[in-house]
Amino acid sequence: MTSISKIFLGFLILFISSFQLTAQGGRIPVSAEKGMVVSSHYLASEVGRDILAQGGTAVDASIATAFALSVTLPSAGNIGGGGFLVYYGGDAETTTFNFREKAPLAATREMYLDENGEIKNNSNHEGLLSVGVPGTVAGLYKAHQKFGKLEWSELVQPAIEIAENGFPVSPHLVGFSNWVLENEDEYPSTAEVFLKNGEALESGDILIQKDLAETLKRIRDKGGVEGFYQGKTASLIADFMKSNGGIITKKDLKVYEAEEMEPITGTYRGYDIIGMAPPSSGGVAIVEMLNILEAYDLKEKKHNSAESLHFITEAMRRAYADRAQFLGDLNFNEQVPLDKLTSKEYAEMLADQIQENIASKSDSANFNKAHLVYESPQTTHLSVVDSEGNAVSLTYTLEQSYGSKIVVKGAGFLLNNEMGDFNAIPGYTDTKGRIGTKPNQIEPGKRMLSSMSPTIVAKDGKPVIVIGSPGGRTIINTVLQVILNMVDYDMNIAKAIESPRFHHQWLPDVTYFEEWGFSPDTQRIYYEMGHEFKIRESQGRAMGIYLDHETGIIEAAADSRSYDGRAVGY
Repeated sequence: MTSISKIFLGFLILFISSFQLTAQGGRIPVSAEKGMVVSSHYLASEVGRDILAQGGTAVDASIATAFALSVTLPSAGNIGGGGFLVYYGGDAETTTFNFREKAPLAATREMYLDENGEIKNNSNHEGLLSVGVPGTVAGLYKAHQKFGKLEWSELVQPAIEIAENGFPVSPHLVGFSNWVLENEDEYPSTAEVFLKNGEALESGDILIQKDLAETLKRIRDKGGVEGFYQGKTASLIADFMKSNGGIITKKDLKVYEAEEMEPITGTYRGYDIIGMAPPSSGGVAIVEMLNILEAYDLKEKKHNSAESLHFITEAMRRAYADRAQFLGDLNFNEQVPLDKLTSKEYAEMLADQIQENIASKSDSANFNKAHLVYESPQTTHLSVVDSEGNAVSLTYTLEQSYGSKIVVKGAGFLLNNEMGDFNAIPGYTDTKGRIGTKPNQIEPGKRMLSSMSPTIVAKDGKPVIVIGSPGGRTIINTVLQVILNMVDYDMNIAKAIESPRFHHQWLPDVTYFEEWGFSPDTQRIYYEMGHEFKIRESQGRAMGIYLDHETGIIEAAADSRSYDGRAVGY
């Protein structure tokens, strides 16, 4: 080989390596034989893969991946937020873990309202009053206590090393750093972490997070409860709150508990659907929509045709109306009709209301005058399968991108702003999408309603699809469409994730199409049926795995809508 050829080959290898690091998403899935991890950051996926290779379980790998994301993806990966984990074992055991944040004990039903009954200064989304008691560390620890194989310390250590040694800053993080620079007087503790010598970070800078590393070390050495909810970290949180107008106390932290829950289950065309119970609304809504859609031959109607879009929209409309009217924290709402909402009989009744080629109208007067509060699209999801066939679907969040944007001084991590997911104005509804129904009104110790929808699809007692996504209220419909794409339209996992998506949530009565993939003719026919629609740039960033039990091959895909997402197998 000539020297010129060697130089050309070197550049080619470098180009391919760089491309793989930043643009793995596409319509061709990644394959593996033993195990797979898919997450929104390549470094975190690699951490999870290494845990699998060391003999760790799917739960072990999901924990290590989640802690790594708390370092590499501060917009959504976290120890200051909360989420849900769905587990399906190779032995067909199923369970879920609920580590959604809670309202502080000092929270009140109308805590964000002024004398006129209006929300004061967006206080349910901004500032320390918007912060719910974090649940992530407790939830990960509880899952490890039941299904972990490797030592807890081994799962936290990789995140510590990334925090101490640093990682290259992404363009998204650069954007946040610029925001911090513009607002550093209001967010001094955040500026200490996300500015470099008083200046905004630049793409490629190495971000080192020493305080976060020390917090993670306490979690590593003292376990997931004492290491975060007691001791120095708890004192740092409580003291920071007290000094800056927050209401979370040491007692709030000490009494916080994650809980193991029975999953929401259903069936669709011979497949089993396993999802999360409230306060996640995803499990109920997805099962309800699939039950409705079972009445229609979607494959015959063709993928994303106007006719298919019509029937799927009508299913979305009805499930989101029920979400608004009925769903909330089950510990505070004992009368939630879960059996009815997920039953085939109820779906048949709803399907009977759907007219062919004529859109329904979303009428709040006929749906208990419920309304939809804003829910940020900034969340993150990871999917894991191990060599024993155990599967984990885990979604967690800080709510908005970078949560409250407030770092706990001395602890190095961002706090959530999840209190904004409660119905802040009790009883009030408008056509723009605010909910005032009782099941999701603020109460001390209550968990706020969520759209996070970690889901596992199984057949014959074995997991087949492991899927989830960020995207706020669109999460439910993103997960739904990936399932439909695979079951009804015979797509592989990568094509199912990459396909164009749409969203309807009952109120406001409008459908949102991604800006590509829906032809003008399809849009015209859909509109003539009576559906209003708008165009949006993007919807969700799904992370999914498919298990082919006939060949033994595992296929996976990280959504190309996620810049740093990566599927990594071994």
